[in-house]
Amino acid sequence: MTGGDAAQAALVDVDGTLVDSTYQHAVAWASALRAHGIDVPAARAHRLIGMRGPRLVAEILGPDATPELTRAVEDDHAACFAGLRHLVVPLPGARDLLVQLAGRGVAIVIASSAKPDEVEGYLDMLDARELVSAWTSSADGDRSKPDPEPVRIAFERSGRSHAVVIGDAPWDCGSAAAAGLPCATVLTGGYARDELLAAGAAGVYEDLRELADDLDRVLGRAAQPA
Repeated sequence: MTGGDAAQAALVDVDGTLVDSTYQHAVAWASALRAHGIDVPAARAHRLIGMRGPRLVAEILGPDATPELTRAVEDDHAACFAGLRHLVVPLPGARDLLVQLAGRGVAIVIASSAKPDEVEGYLDMLDARELVSAWTSSADGDRSKPDPEPVRIAFERSGRSHAVVIGDAPWDCGSAAAAGLPCATVLTGGYARDELLAAGAAGVYEDLRELADDLDRVLGRAAQPA
């Protein structure tokens, strides 16, 4: 462990980063919207995974996203996703990355907008409760990525002076940048390399195994938040 690592935190996204759940969520959102007569391709929902439910629905429906309709769509999404959750598996290298980070003395905070029970279920799936310092969920804060609030809350819970965000979507990059932090990304969420670079990614990796092989560089980018 180096002194620099001991002062650092890694704020790690879950969906599409640690677990392979992006496309199940996309199907669940498209199905939920269609249940309310809104014909939206799953591809459209996929482009917004990583946002909280209300923000995602608002992005798709605009002014038609009334509070009542948003709650109904969220409930239907939750029910549909529950039926697909058994298909979610850890992404290659996910637990190994967490083990490496913890071994270096880096404080790991799971920075997620997923529902609390989903986050805790993924921690158990990854056998990671003893590896992480803290986690966030949709129960924390009021705002959604790409707003900086989710990253700021995760950083505060880390108790460290420097941090790097690890995610898979432009929304992770945007939230990190707005908080003044760098974001290393992986391609496992379905976004293209050019999209992530355009969103401000400090590095783009094929998967977490490739990112772990470059961990010195990733942690070397850690910064104090703005």
